[in-house]
This record gives sequence, C-alpha cells and structure tokens, in this order.
Amino acid sequence: MTEQDLHFYEPKNGHGLKHDPFNAIIAPRPIGWISSRDKDGHVNLAPYSFFNGFCYTPPIIGFSSTNWKDSVENIQDTGEFVWNLATRALATQMNATAAHVARDVSEFELAGLTPTPCKLVSVPRVGESPVAFECKLTQIVQLQGADGKKANAWVTFGEVVAVHIEKSLIKDGVYQTAQARPIVRAGRRGDYFEIRPDAMFEMVRPD
Repeated sequence: MTEQDLHFYEPKNGHGLKHDPFNAIIAPRPIGWISSRDKDGHVNLAPYSFFNGFCYTPPIIGFSSTNWKDSVENIQDTGEFVWNLATRALATQMNATAAHVARDVSEFELAGLTPTPCKLVSVPRVGESPVAFECKLTQIVQLQGADGKKANAWVTFGEVVAVHIEKSLIKDGVYQTAQARPIVRAGRRGDYFEIRPDAMFEMVRPD
C-alpha cells in the first residue's frame, strides 16, 4: 500500500470527507443504554455510543458523554446508574430515548418501556431488556487533548454491583452473547449492526 492509496488527514484541520470517519472506523461500538435518577426523583434513560467494559475485578463499565448531560449530572448527584442491554427487538424504543426532552419528562414513558425496580440501587432498569447491570459510581473524568486542553466530554465509570440476565440466554452455564441479538453502533448518525449467532466465530488463544 502506497501513500497514493491512503486518505490522510489531521483531525484538527478537518477530514475532507462527507462524514467524519472517526466513529465509523471505531465500530462496532456497544451501546451504553443508561438509566439514572436525579436528586428530585426524575428518571432519565439515554443511549451513549461511546461505552465499554474496562475491568474484571471489580467489574467496571464506563460511558463517555459529549457535553455535560442529564445522565452525568444525575449520576454525580446520586452515585448510581443502570446499564441496559439494547437488542434488535428494542431498537426502536432505544432510539426514542435519544430524544432531547425536559428533565421532568420520562424517556421510559416516551418509549413505552417499563421502569423496573433494581435490587441494590434506587435507579430502575428497563424491564424489557434481557440484561442489566446495577452500578455504583467510581469516577467521572473530564477528557483532555494532548495539549492538556480540557475537552467538552466526560467519562463516567461505575462498578457493577448486581447483574440481571434472562435465563433463556444462559446455556450450560455460559451466557450466549449473540442469542440476545444485541445491537451496536456503526458510523454516521444512524448506522447500527445486529450481532447474530451466524456472524460469530471462535479462535483459541495461543497462551
């Protein structure tokens, strides 16, 4: 591959394409479908496309929010949140919860979802979702560039203190990832992938 075969750009100078390829290249990305509650009791539910797991022991997950949004403020105030698995069957409802609405408007009600009480946190989980993690806040970190300049983005980390899994997704003691048909983010504003059993393959690690 030669230089002529490559599209090269420096992000600070623009990408020169119709759509920024950054989040299309880093794909697929798990969806952080986060429910939270503010200090006045209002419940929020919103999807975040920058989400992942970061530690086994203790189990820690995190999501990044561009701008200081309700989810981050709620979690800072209460120290709790829930991650809900977004599946193909729940895609339309998940998308509906991305709407920008007033703080006192429930995205659960907007999307026709059931706020179901959790065991260890006061935040409800999505009753229709087959998997949910109850989380306690560990850190909120404001991101910064290589020059030290603060970015308008915050990563919220939480320890998973309780897990809910639909029993039909467990076979011989093993969670069947693709059986849940999770959806993951691709590029642009509305591209997604669906994880299906026929798209999975296995490789034995060399250690």
